[in-house]
Amino acid sequence: MTKSDPILPDSVRRITAKGKDIYLVGTAHVSKKSVQDVQDTVEAVKPDVVCVELCAARYKAIIEQDAWKQMNIFKTIKEKKALFLLAQLIMTSFYRKLGEQLGVQPGAEMVEGIKQAEKNNAELTLADRDIEITLKRVWRYLGFWNKLKMIGHLVGVLFVKHDIDDQLIEEMKNQDQLETIMEAFTKSLPEVKKRLIDERDIYLARKIRDAPGATIVAVIGAGHLSGIQDHIHDNAPIEPLMEIPPKTRVTSILKWTIPTLIVTFIILGFFKGGLEHSVHSIYIWILVNGILSAIGAALALAHPLTIVASFLAAPITSLNPMIAAGLIAGLVQAWVKKPTVADLEDLPNAVSTARGFWANPMSRILLVVVMVNLGSSLGTFISGSWIAARMF
Repeated sequence: MTKSDPILPDSVRRITAKGKDIYLVGTAHVSKKSVQDVQDTVEAVKPDVVCVELCAARYKAIIEQDAWKQMNIFKTIKEKKALFLLAQLIMTSFYRKLGEQLGVQPGAEMVEGIKQAEKNNAELTLADRDIEITLKRVWRYLGFWNKLKMIGHLVGVLFVKHDIDDQLIEEMKNQDQLETIMEAFTKSLPEVKKRLIDERDIYLARKIRDAPGATIVAVIGAGHLSGIQDHIHDNAPIEPLMEIPPKTRVTSILKWTIPTLIVTFIILGFFKGGLEHSVHSIYIWILVNGILSAIGAALALAHPLTIVASFLAAPITSLNPMIAAGLIAGLVQAWVKKPTVADLEDLPNAVSTARGFWANPMSRILLVVVMVNLGSSLGTFISGSWIAARMF
């Protein structure tokens, strides 16, 4: 056996690009066999570089198990990252459930790739796009109703029981880690698949091909194999794939148009039906917005003070696009029930169950932000339509 002609597992695809020998190890993210495949491939090939399907944030989460302790929940809420953090926690929850039933750590094949790189003195390359950029690109390209649908699916994942069998594992081998958790979105929302899978195929292919060294082993989800092979010779710039789309002018205009129309309808209602008509419209706006936002907070098992704050804030914040009701609710919840170090330490374990998501003060704050914003959005649509209907 020689380095140029090693005996490799069936999961490996060998390709050549720019004069480099590249070995793609297609893995399932909760498979003991995939861990062994990574080890066998690196030992057989002795590569100059080992690429892993991780970004810097996910790599840090793997090597620094106590990274959660350093989280500043107030900063997370103010920077409007609650939904993205919640999505990451749900993905963590999903794979932790699978890993517990299979007896293997989620992402163990990536950990093995990191270990093998160190063991064989190979350079380690993080080949995946930053997860925050990926999620933000997915989010920014969704319309309003599709965003609501996506939030509903994310929360719904918490209540789904996954029975693990050989057939499911085989299916997971043909899917990406992120695609598995968002399978419902990729089927009903093609634009999600484009940002979540197709763009990352291109990004991964370029990062792997341009890694230093003549011999490269890349540890990737099996669902990326064909995409990487298709794009390994592409030379188009990948910088556009790293851009977070700015909010369009239309979106900015609509944010101010809706509250402007509501105020206009209330004023016009005065001339049409007098003071009583306008007062009733104001009651509709306050009660519908407030009640639905409060219900969102209650469903997240928020503190009573947070529920009251949600009710009071929503009618006001809905008229001011610069601030969201979920921001106010999240900050109040974090103030009345500030997570302790123990809560942060327990977060990876807590999110393995739906009950844990609601019980842990940290994850509950994230749920409060998302659920209150969802309630406020529905409240704005329903009350706004109601007020408009009364005009005509």
